[in-house]
Amino acid sequence: MSAYLAEFIGTAMLVLLGDGVCCNVNLEGSGMKGSGVVHILIGWGMAVMVPAFSFGAMSGAHFNPAVTIGAAMRGGMSWGLVPGYIIAQMLGGFVGAAILIVLYGDQIKATADDATIRGCFATGPSIRNTVNNFLSEFVATFILVFTLASIPAEAGASGASWILVYGVIVACGASFGGLTGYAMNAARDAAPRFAYQVLAPNFGKKDPDWAYGWIPVVAPICGSVVASLLYMALH
Repeated sequence: MSAYLAEFIGTAMLVLLGDGVCCNVNLEGSGMKGSGVVHILIGWGMAVMVPAFSFGAMSGAHFNPAVTIGAAMRGGMSWGLVPGYIIAQMLGGFVGAAILIVLYGDQIKATADDATIRGCFATGPSIRNTVNNFLSEFVATFILVFTLASIPAEAGASGASWILVYGVIVACGASFGGLTGYAMNAARDAAPRFAYQVLAPNFGKKDPDWAYGWIPVVAPICGSVVASLLYMALH
């Protein structure tokens, strides 16, 4: 249960800090509105690194169904733990987004554009192309999972692994963020997307865009599976 609790709290923290950056930069009435993409890249990297540092020893700091499935494939955890991990991650993502909706409630109400509000909680493509959008999330998650699998044990023991986690998140965002927002994580996208749909105040006009929302769920899992298979083949 301690591992499940760590995944729940850690994913909530990840969404609070990560989606909080998007709210801070994009919503009307925020004192940091318009601070730009560098703010977002640095903030999202830290949003993943901080809970990873806090909960890595308890659960492995997955906070991502794709990472959990990849770890189970490589023998890093029992398949019996996977459903509990994923449920904890999805609940944590929802709770983190719900807290942000309360904190940024006034700014959400002040923002007229629904796409801007949704974009603070869920990703979307800059150009809608199902194949390319899927490939973007697939490739980004492939790099994430393969990198995490390749972190040497001595780096984890020394704490250097959390710097590597920060580096791969920033690198993926810098290279792929302009395509689909680099979700790479159903708990970071689908759970906050649902929280936005049911909780965000924006005068009754909401479009959670589930027509696109399946891609940040399916593509990261596919990328993780292929990355894990290649890692096992090489090692």
